[in-house]
Amino acid sequence: MPKEIPDIGQNRIATAKRLGIELERIPHHIAIIMDGNGRWATQRGLPRFQGHRQGARVVEKIVDYCVDLGIECLTLYSFSLQNWKRPKLEISFLMQLYTRYLVGIRKTLKEHNVRLVHLGRTEKLPPKLVRELHKTVEISSKYTGMILALALNYGSREEIIDGVKKICLDCIDGKLNVAGIDEQIVANSLYTVSLPDPDLLIRTSNEKRISNFLLWQLSYAEFYIIDILWPDFTPTDVDKAIIEFAKRARRMGDIKPSLI
Repeated sequence: MPKEIPDIGQNRIATAKRLGIELERIPHHIAIIMDGNGRWATQRGLPRFQGHRQGARVVEKIVDYCVDLGIECLTLYSFSLQNWKRPKLEISFLMQLYTRYLVGIRKTLKEHNVRLVHLGRTEKLPPKLVRELHKTVEISSKYTGMILALALNYGSREEIIDGVKKICLDCIDGKLNVAGIDEQIVANSLYTVSLPDPDLLIRTSNEKRISNFLLWQLSYAEFYIIDILWPDFTPTDVDKAIIEFAKRARRMGDIKPSLI
């Protein structure tokens, strides 16, 4: 018997009731900087790749849980353009891990009606990984539930540079007038063109920086920093972040609290 397709609206209502918060206070888009895999392994006397392996298991749990919560979009910072500076052996393991993940996640995406999108560049990524990435994105493109945005080989400054180049080309081709460039034009030139801006940013491992992640999109996001390494992160920690988010007055630059 096929599984029932999750209903975002009903799941959000159930989440609000369970957590004891107003429906309007549940974030629509959560972005997560998943930090601490290497340190988690080192603290246990394990090679760093064991931390990445455990971190991948946590990703699966958190994706499933966010579907159950009724989150409309979940963005995960997986691999930055700056991460290429890491040891070659570690990078090789990560590329293989991502490739296996992109194949293995297809069944879950279908069952949960989740659409995968990629944020970042494909240059330098192994050809097999790129093929599986494109295939998984294509397979899930028809799904209408939660959006899972995978920031893989991503850098926000580079994203903005790519967006500026696109705008310049549109101006040269006569598709756009310089005087007509506004916030919406810039937003539409970014990798996240199809996504709403994040409401809530979660960062694990207690690091207080955004590490070149969604610099434009996080302008009005609430930050929740937790002193837990990513492999130890749990659905309960997601609940705590949402409850904390619900307590905050989001003014969006105004002086009056907003529920938006």
